[in-house]
Amino acid sequence: MIHGSPEGRLKLLARHLKGRRPTSSSGMSPITTHVLDTAKGTPAMGLPISLEYLGNGAVETVAAGVTNDDGRIPGFMDSQAELRGGLYRMTFNTAAYYERLGEAFFYPEVVIQFMLPDTPDDHYHIPLLLSPFGYSTYRGS
Repeated sequence: MIHGSPEGRLKLLARHLKGRRPTSSSGMSPITTHVLDTAKGTPAMGLPISLEYLGNGAVETVAAGVTNDDGRIPGFMDSQAELRGGLYRMTFNTAAYYERLGEAFFYPEVVIQFMLPDTPDDHYHIPLLLSPFGYSTYRGS
């Protein structure tokens, strides 16, 4: 069930998208994510996410967690973690999320691969806008 007016849901989404920009110097994860359930107009709580580094032909799990009631995972990575340049893969277990809600869905997982420069020196935010039959992402700030 969708709660509130369309305008109210849009305001809620906008408020969540304006989240603070965490950085490792602030004691927060150098790679973050934020998942919003656009069909409900709310953060996607309880969605399992993993982050892997795909360098040197090996797959290394860097972080894993489950989104909180704000659709985020505080402390996703150790704030002191040194990022390496190269290819990363963030996997969102959308099947677990929608099965818990008892809702039909089309994509059992969303996989986002992204490339960091050889000397990463920034905060990297990977948001996901999710609905049961579609999704969208972008490089956040």
